[in-house]
Amino acid sequence: MRDTLRQKIIAVCDKKILAKGETLGLSFYAFFANKNDDPELLMEAASWWIQTHRLDHFEKAQKIKKMVIAGL
Repeated sequence: MRDTLRQKIIAVCDKKILAKGETLGLSFYAFFANKNDDPELLMEAASWWIQTHRLDHFEKAQKIKKMVIAGL
């Protein structure tokens, strides 16, 4: 996963956890605007989420953040 995507995921998780709490669940779509302006980055996130880690559609933001920080 490219570094810009890692940074984006961590920032979004931090923001959403702060706003909604530690138990917040999110999907990989949470890291993108409704307008698909970067399809390659979206597919990279989707591949990491679905193919590499076989995560459920919604996962805890805290879990995703820990995975990204660990470099998984």
